[in-house]
Amino acid sequence: MVTQTGFNWLIEQQLLLSILFCGFILLERFGLKTLGARFVYKLAWLLPTALVIANLPNAIKPLQNSNISHYLITPNQPFTHEMGISWALMYVIITAGLLIASFITHTRFVKSLQLTKLTHFNHTLTTSAKTYISQHVATPMVVGILNNKLVLPSNYNTQFDKATLALILEHENVHIKRKDNLTNALILLPTILLWFNPLAWMAYASCRRLQELTCDERVLANKTTHQHILYSKALVNCAAATPAGLMAYSHYGDKKTMLQRLTNIKHSGSNSRFAKGGLLLIAASMLSGLAIAKQPQAEITKEDHISPTIRIEPVYPAQAAKQGISGSVVLKYDITANGRTENISVIQSKPSDVFDKSAKEALAKWEYKISEAGFNDVLVQLDFAINSEVANTDLIERIKVSH
Repeated sequence: MVTQTGFNWLIEQQLLLSILFCGFILLERFGLKTLGARFVYKLAWLLPTALVIANLPNAIKPLQNSNISHYLITPNQPFTHEMGISWALMYVIITAGLLIASFITHTRFVKSLQLTKLTHFNHTLTTSAKTYISQHVATPMVVGILNNKLVLPSNYNTQFDKATLALILEHENVHIKRKDNLTNALILLPTILLWFNPLAWMAYASCRRLQELTCDERVLANKTTHQHILYSKALVNCAAATPAGLMAYSHYGDKKTMLQRLTNIKHSGSNSRFAKGGLLLIAASMLSGLAIAKQPQAEITKEDHISPTIRIEPVYPAQAAKQGISGSVVLKYDITANGRTENISVIQSKPSDVFDKSAKEALAKWEYKISEAGFNDVLVQLDFAINSEVANTDLIERIKVSH
């Protein structure tokens, strides 16, 4: 039940998430020259913020309807199987497999580096990470999610001159101070949860590229033109350094990413404040629109009728069927905005406690159309009859008052 509910909620968020992913990807691809990498990188926070706002608790309104829905259940009535449960289970299995695969891949990669601790390494950078060397890396990198490790190629002394190595190490030190590997792991988790949405993976890749670009900007702030040139040459030499994949480490990226980084270095500092202000205004308007959209709609008219889109038939208790017992159960429940039922309670039943459990278990699986505010105090009467010829019994007396 929890799995199905979570899966349904996740599917319901896809339109909003896809729109947000597209916007973020487009900004990363075409807005860096105008907005700057750091500004676009910070805009990633709009994704979880918008998701939270879109799912704020609704002001639940009552269902203004004096009618009680009736449903007849007989022992021989074909049951409606719950739709979507197989998809939910398949989703859980695939998600668990991807999580396990990413963990194994990460563990094997770190183990394959065959790290050797470097005890005598003199550099002026202040970092809490321990330094290691490896014969299986071509450039410096940071590995480890909670405990960062700075890994250097075994020939780093001959591969880089002191000035170039200092710039590269400064880049890695930014990753360490910002705990970017932990950030990458935290971003990778929801990406795997959304494995079926290709836009989620594209947004993840954009986020990783922006992370590298912002590191470049931090390193080159207040640097000379000569240092810009040295740094750019170092990036070209490191283009094939660290595999990207599912691992949550810093990486230098492929040729396309490298070209993007070099272009960003060239245009660093030419951002438009007007464009940033306009985009923030648009973002604020979008978030306000989401908040307003969650407000309750006008009250339902008398002509409105609500009925389940998925109705799971209760199981007729075997003992009651064997003894030829018929009866009815009146239940009260709420309908959430995403169409699920909750707060189910038995108002009255006859005979008492014979059909209550079966009725509540079935009602918990009913689904309704998605609404803006949901409903509460909805009433339904389930009539359990040995056959359709048994007369229905109204357990609640209805009194209509007019003026």
